[in-house]
Amino acid sequence: MNEKLLDGKRVAAEIRAEVGERVAELRGRGIIPRLDVILVGDDPASKVYVGAKARACEKLGMVSGTHRLEPNAGQAALERLIGDLNADPEVDGILVQLPLPEGYDTHAALDVIDPAKDVDGFHPRNVGLLQQGRPSLTPCTPAGIMELLRREEIPVKGQRAVVVGRSDIVGKPLAMLLLHAHATVTLCHSRTRDLTSVTREADLLVAAAGKLALIGPEHVKPGAAVIDVGIHRLTRREEVERLFPGDEARMARFEAKGSVLTGDVDFVRVAPLASRITPVPGGVGPLTIAMLMSNTERAARLRRGREE
Repeated sequence: MNEKLLDGKRVAAEIRAEVGERVAELRGRGIIPRLDVILVGDDPASKVYVGAKARACEKLGMVSGTHRLEPNAGQAALERLIGDLNADPEVDGILVQLPLPEGYDTHAALDVIDPAKDVDGFHPRNVGLLQQGRPSLTPCTPAGIMELLRREEIPVKGQRAVVVGRSDIVGKPLAMLLLHAHATVTLCHSRTRDLTSVTREADLLVAAAGKLALIGPEHVKPGAAVIDVGIHRLTRREEVERLFPGDEARMARFEAKGSVLTGDVDFVRVAPLASRITPVPGGVGPLTIAMLMSNTERAARLRRGREE
């Protein structure tokens, strides 16, 4: 089984090491890339993610800043803060931690970010550049998946790729990146008729719908590569037993922590069919922050290239 696993942790470590070398070169020129993250509210998961991003910056020799707003600070206060960071010449990357609390307009906030500092790749200008095949700053999770495929030598050119999930964060940009890499791409969603017949045509199947165990063996063509973007925390014993029958190691982790993580793919039943497959955790997840670090370092170079 281990030879089938696509090791996101290892690839993320490679990416971080390469970013660290480029950051060291920039620091030798007196340039220290800086990432500023805006956290609105007190969502526990968001706090964990923001902390992880700050630690990643520190390890690579970059600077990070965290700006906290109360949940009721309001749209105007959020957009003023983004404007201040846009104007700060020391700031290379701006990230608004999502999701925002109820009552905020996410698209309006993202539209305010300077595209040159949009390290999430969500600004309409960067989305348009991606559409045209000349990306500047690319959404981190899709970019990480493409790096994983490249470094693990998973064929893309000429392959039939099916992406399940059409979010602006993963599904749509990943479909475009695969298309630019010369795959034949189908983008599926909740209203796709006969999903099984579509996914079974895939040489490369990506599950990014955010639905627990959506993809079972009936969805997978034997020999397909399967990428699981979903992440779900199981907190009930019966869920773990149903999805991972006989998996003593996973059950032990559940007993120790009171929960385990899994994805959009029914891993135990799908893995025997797949040629390669990402685990959850340890697959796509580690790549997202690695590519955020890469985008921040790249933004620092692009901005100064324009200024010089």
